[in-house]
Amino acid sequence: MSTPFVQAIGVRKSFNSHEVLRGVDLSIHKGQVMCLIGPSGSGKSTMLRCVNHLETINGGVLTVDGHHVGYERRGAVLREIPDREAARRRTEIGMVFQQFNLFPHMTVLENLIEAPVRVKKRKPGPARARGAELLEQVGLAHKADAYPRQLSGGQQQRVAIARALAMEPKLMLFDEPTSALDPELVGDVLAVMADLARSGMTMLVVTHEMEFARAVADEIVFMADGQIVERGAPGEILTRPVHERTRSFLARVL
Repeated sequence: MSTPFVQAIGVRKSFNSHEVLRGVDLSIHKGQVMCLIGPSGSGKSTMLRCVNHLETINGGVLTVDGHHVGYERRGAVLREIPDREAARRRTEIGMVFQQFNLFPHMTVLENLIEAPVRVKKRKPGPARARGAELLEQVGLAHKADAYPRQLSGGQQQRVAIARALAMEPKLMLFDEPTSALDPELVGDVLAVMADLARSGMTMLVVTHEMEFARAVADEIVFMADGQIVERGAPGEILTRPVHERTRSFLARVL
């Protein structure tokens, strides 16, 4: 089997004296979709933030596309990379948060082209054309000239997904992207994510939408208390969980 695109070995993360990640091991191969599930406070979102180097790990090894996250190896020593190089690597990872974080003073299309033009130095014409394609992909071509305040929460989240894709990422991270939405708006966002998964995008998704995880994930990982308790194919984890902690959690959410 090929080298994992994302690999965590014994990853630890603490905030002061509180250990949030307690030796996490996981691996995702290119084109795979992994869903992280578990109770609040189990370390799922922190794991995503570590993968994107928004948080620095305190122990273990974490690599994305063969590169140590936030570090580079020089001989036998790992050295922290400069901020500019860390920022460049981060452009290769798209992340969609619970909140949409769109620029309120920009139109939808302007939100999409801002980073490609300013960060990746794309020419405005091609960037606008690509932005229009992405809005079509998420079903919002007719909202290109609208402002975020004129959109529903679900529409704003779909724009946020399109904005992340505009940077042409190799990996997409989703941190409970539907948790802030009204129930009737969830389906459209999940449909966009499912289409993205079918396109072959490598995805790591923190979600409480179990039916989405069942339909889309190659592997489901159940976390609790900063550790991986159980992992496996959706049919195994959601239907025949082995650990009592997993069974207890699923009994409350399914």
